Amino acid sequence: MQKTTLDIQTIRKDFPILSRTVNGQPLVYLDNAATSQTPKQVLDVIVDYYSGYNANIHRGVHTLSQEATDKYEQARATIQHHFNAKFAHEVIFTAGTTHGINLVANGFSSLLKKGDEVIVSALEHHSNIVPWQMLCERTGAVLKVIPMNLNGELELDAYYELLSNKTKLVFCNHVSNALGTVNPIKEIINAAHKVGAAALIDGAQAAPHIKADVQELDVDFYVVSAHKVCGPTGAGMLYGKEEWLNKLPPYQGGGEMIAEVTFDKTTYADLPHKFEAGTPNICGGIAFGAALDYMNTIGFDAIADYEHELLEYATAQLLTVDGLKIYGTAANKTSVISFNVGSIHPYDIGSILDKLGIAVRTGHHCAQPIMDFYGIPGTVRASFSFYNTTAEVDALVAGVKRAVAMLQ
Repeated sequence: MQKTTLDIQTIRKDFPILSRTVNGQPLVYLDNAATSQTPKQVLDVIVDYYSGYNANIHRGVHTLSQEATDKYEQARATIQHHFNAKFAHEVIFTAGTTHGINLVANGFSSLLKKGDEVIVSALEHHSNIVPWQMLCERTGAVLKVIPMNLNGELELDAYYELLSNKTKLVFCNHVSNALGTVNPIKEIINAAHKVGAAALIDGAQAAPHIKADVQELDVDFYVVSAHKVCGPTGAGMLYGKEEWLNKLPPYQGGGEMIAEVTFDKTTYADLPHKFEAGTPNICGGIAFGAALDYMNTIGFDAIADYEHELLEYATAQLLTVDGLKIYGTAANKTSVISFNVGSIHPYDIGSILDKLGIAVRTGHHCAQPIMDFYGIPGTVRASFSFYNTTAEVDALVAGVKRAVAMLQ
């Protein structure tokens, strides 16, 4: 099956965790949609920071502070170039995707009024639903939902009918975490702009597979978590167009985000510092940049091609399991397979797979509306990265068959 030009076995040596055992079995890590593993090139950057130049940034005149500041801003530039943002100050460091979404949702509290409408897709996970519900509760705006079909694809005709001059914001993920569907975000963004609405795209699940170009997409906001792209947890970025970021009020008050403070009045710093109050995750930001460098060295086109090979192979092999049903069969999807077997609870399959050293995700994947749509409590989700192999797919399929034999 394997056609890739990537040297997968050499790549796997970059990831120390892949050589460990779980329950006495070689680890088969297939929970990459939850978090990816970290290569030694990024681990080395983390160790270097804490052992060589750990210091607070932007305010110190001493050497360590200057070195840390330079590395942090270099990482911002790396992220800017990766996503092709027009300016480095359009990249706001965050704690992750959820933080970025909440930053924008909080900022729009002062820009919406009762009766305004915001639109979210039916394919969202909770982090791209709940902040907007809270925004609507604060402002009196109305939340509307783009429906999906049984394949796990959004119904664009219904989306176009939802749009009107009342629409102020549209939110959608680039890739569904639960089903792997790649949404047509270019069309969704363009349609939002035609009625004067802004668009926020959740790129958390797309970033490991697709190199998004925010200028080509003409997207207003794009959010990503570092730990989905071989980086550390607790770090991420919010991209925002300069004009939008200037419109939004600060999300949090504190040090670094001010220009001048008196007891009478405070004025705020320019972008990006206006949204980066307090001491940030300095090491996390630097390691985020290193993670993108690592993945770009491998090449996103090669990564996407190989992961598609894995997806096709795994889909065919899993469908050899009697009674197995895959949820999410969109024509355009990434390397995520959600499935159930008969009436067996996904948790039971996942527990047996864990005993075999195979890590998958079970449950509703923080996307309960999708599970409600299908009338199921959850799924078993296997999600593949560029360091996975066909042998690991075979281990998964054999493990599922063994679990089914035990549970039926």
